[in-house]
Amino acid sequence: MTNRFLEHTGAKYPIIQAPMGWIARSQLASAVCEAGGLGIIETSSGETEACQAEIKKMQEMTDKPFGVNLPIMFLHDPAILDFVCNSGVKFVTTSAGSPKKFLEPLKAAGIVVYHAVPTVAAALKCVEAGVDGLVIEGGEGGGFKNPEEVSSMILLQAIREKVDVPLVLAGGVCDGRGMAAAFAMGAEAVQMGTRFVSAQESPVHENYKNAIIDAGTDGTYVLNKKASPCIRALKTERTAQIFEEGVMPKDLFVKLKDLYFGGDMEAAAGLAGQSAGLIHEVKPVKQIIDETVAEFHQISARMGALATAHNFG
Repeated sequence: MTNRFLEHTGAKYPIIQAPMGWIARSQLASAVCEAGGLGIIETSSGETEACQAEIKKMQEMTDKPFGVNLPIMFLHDPAILDFVCNSGVKFVTTSAGSPKKFLEPLKAAGIVVYHAVPTVAAALKCVEAGVDGLVIEGGEGGGFKNPEEVSSMILLQAIREKVDVPLVLAGGVCDGRGMAAAFAMGAEAVQMGTRFVSAQESPVHENYKNAIIDAGTDGTYVLNKKASPCIRALKTERTAQIFEEGVMPKDLFVKLKDLYFGGDMEAAAGLAGQSAGLIHEVKPVKQIIDETVAEFHQISARMGALATAHNFG
């Protein structure tokens, strides 16, 4: 059996790896693809030539379908859009801005486009513009956020009431329980970021992975809610200070790679979602995906049996 997301992407399972800057590259994305999910190559780092090289590496490392993310607000070099349109990639997620100006060239190249949205109003505008699907960004997720923090559970249902395109839930999902809940509310796929950042194949430093594992459900802050960008990040001494002061310094991300790859957790803000509180160990990508799918089917079978029996347990 399939659904619209699987038809659009050709993936085996309806699980996307989130497009984290510098992290979502071929090492991690190819492992996700080989395990049956949909790996995504990031371009938010702004390293055009490096991202182009990573797309080429993906085509060498896996024969499975994969996608590319294009964060519109941060793409100052049009070369990456042109490259993607001519690369043979068949699936793109857009984010951080209106997808209108990107849709025409992407569609002309035969590419399926899903846009990431944090609000119902944005979802309606994107569907009207002609996107093929939506990635619903709930407040629980890590990274750049809507400061109003609408939860995945509410946002997904509200958008499903209004539109009939495929929906991917991003935020709060790291296992089969979350995936089953998302599908019950109308999703046709889930996107996981924090879970894959902490995976064995993730290129980040062990300190970052361990910080995710050690974080509880209250282990993150939402920072800079009265300005832009608003982010969700792990609690550290530095992010605690930013949280108390209410203002994020402009140079916060200058040394982000020192955190990601050098292991200095005070060098910048370690982006992570509230699902960190549900992640307890580093696992290989294949194990993460296999366990997620198995748990999803187990829960779905139990709920189906309850429905068939008109029972509640």
